[in-house]
Amino acid sequence: MSDAKKPGPSQVIERILTLELVRVTERAAVAAARLRGQGNEKAADQAAVDAMRRELNRLPIDGTVVIGEGERDEAPMLFIGETLGNGSGPKVDIAVDPLEGTTLCAKDMPGSVAVMAMAEGGTLLAAPDVYMHKIAIGPGYPAGTVHLDASPEENIHALAKAKGVPPSEITALVLDRPRHTDLIAAIRRTGAGVRLISDGDVAGVIFTTMPEETGIDIYLGIGAAPEGVLAAGALRCIGGQMQGRLILDTEEKRDRAAKMGVADPNRLYSLEDLARGDVVVAMTGVTDGALVKGVKFGRSTIRTETVVYRSHTGTVRRIEAEHRDFDKFHLK
Repeated sequence: MSDAKKPGPSQVIERILTLELVRVTERAAVAAARLRGQGNEKAADQAAVDAMRRELNRLPIDGTVVIGEGERDEAPMLFIGETLGNGSGPKVDIAVDPLEGTTLCAKDMPGSVAVMAMAEGGTLLAAPDVYMHKIAIGPGYPAGTVHLDASPEENIHALAKAKGVPPSEITALVLDRPRHTDLIAAIRRTGAGVRLISDGDVAGVIFTTMPEETGIDIYLGIGAAPEGVLAAGALRCIGGQMQGRLILDTEEKRDRAAKMGVADPNRLYSLEDLARGDVVVAMTGVTDGALVKGVKFGRSTIRTETVVYRSHTGTVRRIEAEHRDFDKFHLK
C-alpha cells in the first residue's frame, strides 16, 4: 500500500476503537469483578492490569503509555513509557486506569470502573503519576465561567450566575479527603451543596456533563493526574470546561516531570492541553454505578456495560454485552 492510500491515525483509531477498545476495558473489568468484596485492593488492581495489558498487546497499534497508574501506592501498574500493541499500526498515546476505585471494588461498593483513553501520538499530556488540582463544569456555559485560580466562593457564584440560579441550587462534587476540609467549608459558605465521594473522580468529572441526571454542577479539588487526563478525554467528547495543574511539590517530582517534557511546573492546563486531537475513552463498569452497570456473573453468561466516548465525532456509545465464551476472560 502506498503512503497516499494508507489511512491516517484518526481513521485507524476510529476502526479499532469501537469494539476492540471495548474489549480491553471489558477484560479488565471482568478480571477485577471476580475479586469484588474480597478486601484485597492490590490483587484486584493486578488482575485488571494483567487483563488490560494482554488485550492492548493484541491491538494493531504502536502504543506508548503516557499516563499510567500506581506509582504512589506501589500498586501494580501499566507503567509510564511502556510500549503496547503489536507494533503494526499507528503511533498512539495511551492513558490507563485499569481499576479506578480499587477500594470500591474491594468493598463491593458502587462506582468502580475500568477505564482507558487512546489518542494520536503526542496529543495526551505526558506527566508523572502525581496529584493534580482540578476544576470542571459541563457544557452550555460561556468560556471562562470558572477558573482554577479563583476562590471556591468566586467559582460557585460565577457558575450560579451563568446558570441563572442562586448558589443554593448549585451542587459541587468533592473527593472526601482531609485535604479538602477548607474547600468544603468554603463551598458551603456560599449556600451551595457538597456531595462527597470516596473514590472515582473520572466519573465525578463526567457527572458535571449531566446535571439533570446526577445533580452535580461542578467538580472541585485535588485528585490523581491520570484520572484528570482520562476525564479530560471524556469531556472533549461530551463538552464542558476543565482546568488542571500538576502538584509538583518536591524536587524529585519536578525532576521526573521535567524529564517527561513538563517545562513549567506551575503551568495551568486547559482541557485541550490535557487531551487534544482525536481522543477515544472507554469505560466498563466493575461495580454498579451512576454511569455504567457493573459486571454480572450468570450461570451461562457474563454481562458487561461499557460507555465509549469519541471526540472527533462527539459520539457516545453505550454497549451492553452478554458473553458466553468464558475462556476469553482467562489469561493465556
